[in-house]
Amino acid sequence: MIQIDDSTTIGEAFFKAAGLFGTSSLFAVPLNPARSYHPDGYEISYADAADAVRVLMKQYNEAGYGPGQRIGLFLENRPEHILHKLALNALGVCCVPMNPDYRAGELAYVLEHSHVDLVVVLQSRQAQLGDAIALASWQPPVVVSESFTDTLPRSLELDGRPTLTSETPASILYTSGTTGRPKGCVLSHRYELAAGAWYATRGGLATIHSQKDRLYNPLPLFHVNASILSFWCMVLTGNCQIQTDRFQPSRWWQEVRQSEATIIHYLGVVIPMLLNQPASPLDQDHRVRFGLGAGVEPQLHHVFEERFGLPLLEIWGMTEIVRAFVDNMPPRQVGTRAFGKSVPGLEARVVDDQDCVVQDDVPGELIVRHSETTPRKDFFTCYLDDEQATEEVWRGGWFHTGDIVRRDQDGMLHFIDRRKHIIRRSGENIAAAEIEAMLLAHPLVRQVAVIPVRDEVREEEVLACIVLKEAGDVTGDVDGSCYPASLEQTGQQLFSYCMKNLAYYKAPGWIWFTDQIPTTGTQKIQKHRIFAPDVDPRSLQGMMDMRLLKKRDR
Repeated sequence: MIQIDDSTTIGEAFFKAAGLFGTSSLFAVPLNPARSYHPDGYEISYADAADAVRVLMKQYNEAGYGPGQRIGLFLENRPEHILHKLALNALGVCCVPMNPDYRAGELAYVLEHSHVDLVVVLQSRQAQLGDAIALASWQPPVVVSESFTDTLPRSLELDGRPTLTSETPASILYTSGTTGRPKGCVLSHRYELAAGAWYATRGGLATIHSQKDRLYNPLPLFHVNASILSFWCMVLTGNCQIQTDRFQPSRWWQEVRQSEATIIHYLGVVIPMLLNQPASPLDQDHRVRFGLGAGVEPQLHHVFEERFGLPLLEIWGMTEIVRAFVDNMPPRQVGTRAFGKSVPGLEARVVDDQDCVVQDDVPGELIVRHSETTPRKDFFTCYLDDEQATEEVWRGGWFHTGDIVRRDQDGMLHFIDRRKHIIRRSGENIAAAEIEAMLLAHPLVRQVAVIPVRDEVREEEVLACIVLKEAGDVTGDVDGSCYPASLEQTGQQLFSYCMKNLAYYKAPGWIWFTDQIPTTGTQKIQKHRIFAPDVDPRSLQGMMDMRLLKKRDR
């Protein structure tokens, strides 16, 4: 394993690995004839990747890019994303990955908030980015990756460039919060390398074998799991990350077998989809030693392990701290949502609303830190341009996760639920406030409350509870039409409105019209009173199921 310390930068670690692991594969794209790029599959060695990174570094450097700048990467899950990120980080430039599922308004917000100095975009995404730039008050120059060498624009000169250190920002990843708009998590070189080193040294059932493992990760490179946690674990141990373009249940095991993966990463949504595939004699015809992920439904945990012959190791982590807890030491607590114990370097407490430690088996909020003397070591640096939010989550010297867990008598932590307002759908954290703000901007809507409802496949789905304005209160046409004649038409119109303005996964999967939403005396919505605790909202009369439309219109 590559040795790093608190001062190591990404460029130093990567080129050290390239020199040591040379011809070993660093990154692989599995075979897929339907893919527009590398349909026959593709692998790049450490040495070849280092050569490509040096070429990119030279081009960026000669164009004037360096420390103190930010560059957006709109490159999907392609190898180019990793190569550009490595080159930019080695120069001290911070990368801002962009979610291709974002609509124009969402991308415009990221551009404005991050103030990127340049965006590198795929030709196929150029029009999508152009729509966002047209809406944004901050309009950076753009270079198409396919013609990068010939068209890279020069950087504006910067006075007093900062020195590249391990605390230099390497990435800004956007994550949803309870205030609606996504927050930009600033992640340093040290954060990223520490995450990889942590994963590489967990041991037990999660042992990583130097130059022998191949990790199949179907998750997007604009998230922390694939771009940081698994990637840096592989680099530091001389192993290979297998990156598919998008999760496809029908291709999963074929790609896993053909790529000779020994480790897989998953989300809770992946497990029922794989179990729903027809049983096959090849179900255990693979080399996978373990899966690492979060959110497997308790009743499916053992079923999956028995059918496919591998342990699913549940973890807990988030963008702010991806040095994850993991239930990796036998005997595991399969089917209990167990995700590990407090350990040196990642201390945990379970507390009540006054931050007092609760008794074992009593639910409370999970709070974490590195240690008493260095609580923030190897955590995210801050929320970009939001010191107040940063200090709020760090109150009392502990990072407040917003997740509700319980600690059993053996010290094992078990996930229970997230605090209100965050909806967890297929691995995406969705802020209810963002959807509420969008719906309230529609001229037909008087009041709205967005809450999660259980979904057997995607863990949770978005439910929008809506109070409409009276027909007489609506002035003018709405999207070129008069006030809809039926609730069904209204529901479809509001659904289409959300699909047009939000990433598809944020659009309501369920819509329910009501005459009144409970509020306090100060008109604060009381979401917990909308439905009785023992009622499944999906079964109520008048509930509109929009999930097929959501799947179709995606």
